[in-house]
Amino acid sequence: MDDPVQILRQLGFAEYEARAYVGLLRRSPLTGYELARLSGVPRADIYAALRRLEDRGAVVRVDTEGGVRYAPVPPDELIARLHSRYHDLIEGARRALTELTAPAEHEYIWNTRGYPVLVDHARGLVRAAHSEVLVGLYPPEARALGPDVAGAEVRGVAVTTVCFAGCPEECGACRGRVYRYRVLPGEVVRWLIVITDQAEVLAGEITGDQDAIAVRTRQRLLIDLASWYLRNTIALAALVTDLDARLDSLLRPETRAILRALGPKGPAADLLGHLRGLLRRGPTVRPAEGNQP
Repeated sequence: MDDPVQILRQLGFAEYEARAYVGLLRRSPLTGYELARLSGVPRADIYAALRRLEDRGAVVRVDTEGGVRYAPVPPDELIARLHSRYHDLIEGARRALTELTAPAEHEYIWNTRGYPVLVDHARGLVRAAHSEVLVGLYPPEARALGPDVAGAEVRGVAVTTVCFAGCPEECGACRGRVYRYRVLPGEVVRWLIVITDQAEVLAGEITGDQDAIAVRTRQRLLIDLASWYLRNTIALAALVTDLDARLDSLLRPETRAILRALGPKGPAADLLGHLRGLLRRGPTVRPAEGNQP
């Protein structure tokens, strides 16, 4: 269960304010002395905390025959006030900071580390998308980004997803136009690629539960490289899946020589055989429409 005192502190309440308000929710109305005993706030500090809570609109005074007592404003009312206050504050901050922001002199490249940071960057990109989201990922990241991608679809953003795991059936996490092809070797690492509006790219490598490194940039070269990697992956996997055995009779000797030269090193390895092996190790399926909101 979440600690209500810590939640209030994250919303800007001081420790004694949070403890006093939570104490009043548990029993009220109370005198300052009674509340100090219940909440553990020192008697010397309880009235100052109550005054600040009054200023916040979180508590009210109740005049009784026995003197002044205090009661909490209902949580729903308090949360509504906080929501309105912080919404206005955030909008004001956005306007003020946007006016201060000068155009970048060159396209940045950010380096990030840590899985939560990677996911936060990916969510931020998807939330800011206007027209298109192109993403390549695995099921854990599909689930993490699912609500944000669904929100982008509601805004009319076109979503294309490459499921690198090649799931045999729709799991419900991937969204938009979904292509399920396993085209990456090994299971030690996962990739997450997010490209929005063909204007910004985030590319990350994930190892373990909390380990990840990534880059995020608006540099055109890297955007195009990542974008065409995903698009070419879809196209090449679809062609190999459709033609498969017939390719051997369709390819010229010169083409087979090129594929052998481009393939990974190893016995009898070529690019076509390598891709066939990846697609066959995981379920190979036809492109499918993802969930629509």
